[in-house]
Amino acid sequence: MDFDISEEQEKIVPETKPAGTKESRWKTFNYSVGMFGTSIPINLLKTYAFAYYVDTLGVTAAQWGLIMLIYAFIDAADNPIYGYLSDRTRTRWGRRRPWLVIGTPLLVLCLVLFFSPPAWLSANQLFIYAMLFYILTGTLDSVINANYGALFPELFKTDLSRGQANALRQAFQLVAMIISIALTPIVVEAIGWSATAIIYGILGGAVILYMTFTSHEEHISIDEPKPKIWDSVKTLLTNRKFWVAGVSNAFYSAAMSMVMAGLPLYAKYKLGIGGWKQALLMGLVLVVAIVSVAIWAAFLKRYDLVKVWRWALLSLAISFVPLYFAQGYVMALICASLVGFGFAGVITTMDLIHARVMDEDKAKHNVRREGIISNALGFMNRLNSLFTGGAFLLLKSLYGYESGDVPGSQPDQVALFIIAIFPLIMTLLSYACSYLSDFKVVKSEVADQSLLDA
Repeated sequence: MDFDISEEQEKIVPETKPAGTKESRWKTFNYSVGMFGTSIPINLLKTYAFAYYVDTLGVTAAQWGLIMLIYAFIDAADNPIYGYLSDRTRTRWGRRRPWLVIGTPLLVLCLVLFFSPPAWLSANQLFIYAMLFYILTGTLDSVINANYGALFPELFKTDLSRGQANALRQAFQLVAMIISIALTPIVVEAIGWSATAIIYGILGGAVILYMTFTSHEEHISIDEPKPKIWDSVKTLLTNRKFWVAGVSNAFYSAAMSMVMAGLPLYAKYKLGIGGWKQALLMGLVLVVAIVSVAIWAAFLKRYDLVKVWRWALLSLAISFVPLYFAQGYVMALICASLVGFGFAGVITTMDLIHARVMDEDKAKHNVRREGIISNALGFMNRLNSLFTGGAFLLLKSLYGYESGDVPGSQPDQVALFIIAIFPLIMTLLSYACSYLSDFKVVKSEVADQSLLDA
């Protein structure tokens, strides 16, 4: 299935200005700011969906775990298809732009509907409603992020330019997380969940569209070979580096998904705080991460990418130990800042590892399939729903926690399990997995690596 809208392709010349020029800086900004837009909707969803539906509306933890498991399997089926269709799209606007333009308003709509359930729904109807719009919102986020991610290795060719662009876009992501995670309790207290989702959705959608219309893809000739679905699947299935990067990222994502989902419960049940104090706790993690991105970016200029990636995973894993033992609000703030440092390191390096996988695939097979690989890596990332879903299902048997209405006798231990024990296990698995491949630079990347070392 192809999307050939026009035989007269609009030729878009790729950016060739040297790094540091005004034009190059605008190119980096225009693309990187897109991470601000993509991060606001999904972080609102992933951080507060559990607290909203389970701890507030009364959906049970077991039902929520089932939603996560179903979502993981649906995502497994649709992600490769989205990437395949995106890579084969040929329009005068490029391969990625049509998907971004169509997907963005749909993402905003589904986000708003998810946080605006009708009051007349019964318990079972509320469960079905939550499942439907969580899956739709998550799926549309997959479409947006896969096409956004596929632009990265195409727009930025060297490890040096990628490192600069990725540091900036991760900074934008962290600013978005301050808004969509740290400030949300205050905003919701003032205007409610539905209005918050509307504002966040419009803000995120507007920035995504700005990025879409200012980031120009390379010209792709109609005659250029298009990826074949079964050949692409076979290639990915036999690509060791793809599996290592994908599975490692899945473990890491499961850890951070639970941390974000658990912060509201940790604040409520362990620390007994809310409002501004809760916002400060969440915000500190992200502010420290913003500052730390520059530190990790400096490490990348001096040390090997894979080595820095492993350091980041290990530092993140270690940070969960003091968080578990923290007593009182002040100690919780200090320990949370350690999580922010490790978190910054992983987000600074992970996308560069993924870009290296795409580069090597293109060098070996001479076919552009950034969309397929980006979607496949996105699917691997979303395998974290299998792990988090299983963790949610364990809450009742381990601690007697069912929902906010029936929290059991140990809700503080539930919070610690979600925010420290489970993330520690997942991050250690991610760290161990990173050693299953050396991710050595392929020949086509050697010149780029020399720029980084300069």
